[in-house]
Amino acid sequence: MPILTEPRIKKNPLKKYPKPPFKTAKQTAPGSDADLQPIADHGEETYKGSFRLKGKVAIITGGDSGIGRAIAIAYAREGADVLISYLSEHQEARETARWVERAGRKAILVAGDISEESHCQSIVRRAVESFGRLDILVNNAAHQSSFDDITEVSSEEWDRTFKVNVYAPFYLVKAAIPHLPKGGAIINTASINSAWPSPGLPAYATTKGAISNFTAGLAQSLAKRGIRVNSVAPGPIWTPLIPATMPDKKVENFGENTPFKRPGQPVEVAPVFVMLASDEASYISGAMIPVTGGEPIL
Repeated sequence: MPILTEPRIKKNPLKKYPKPPFKTAKQTAPGSDADLQPIADHGEETYKGSFRLKGKVAIITGGDSGIGRAIAIAYAREGADVLISYLSEHQEARETARWVERAGRKAILVAGDISEESHCQSIVRRAVESFGRLDILVNNAAHQSSFDDITEVSSEEWDRTFKVNVYAPFYLVKAAIPHLPKGGAIINTASINSAWPSPGLPAYATTKGAISNFTAGLAQSLAKRGIRVNSVAPGPIWTPLIPATMPDKKVENFGENTPFKRPGQPVEVAPVFVMLASDEASYISGAMIPVTGGEPIL
């Protein structure tokens, strides 16, 4: 009897998703998934869950779009309820919540600025009050802007980037620790910029290096509590942040310098967040896992 196989194009990672050049409209930060061309895949029709997170509760910052939306969809299909933290992108956040609810899980939307410690505390408080527990904290939200020269970066821009990318995870971790059980997980979104900083992203790249260091130290500190801490380091991923924060030429050729010759899709990052949150990852802590289309992080 012949062995049935899926079409080869579905299995070949080089051909699975669109390659540049891309012709997508310039967006205003933080951007909109609805206006991306080609459209991004967050797993709406492609991610298949197997209840690896059944009964768990997760907070996902920046969960309205991009990688955050893909994580929320994946977590819901793995059996988790989700609190989606976002700044002010209400329509995007509602769309993410719709997919979570279609998976049969509960979604709570909390808008606000995570650069403020009081808001971070309210996020954790809302999750615990609504769901009665907290198992997973995903620090995914980020602020990014491109510059041709360091002299163009204002003090306000530098401060804003650190507040969102570094201070907020610190605030959220402090608020979450009393509620996380033994076996709880904290997952931070780092970046390939943690190891290979882009000269055009001086503030962003510096904060991602800080996140990598923060993760490694925190993993050691929280081991005695039975809480695991890891980070995921995406390479070029096709999200609204790209046309909203990068020059047109870089957007057009985004991802072509990777060994796969294309950017990754948000759904291709989400499985790593699932694995790190699952009980199967019980001996993984202090790790930074690259999702870079073959680009090494040494």
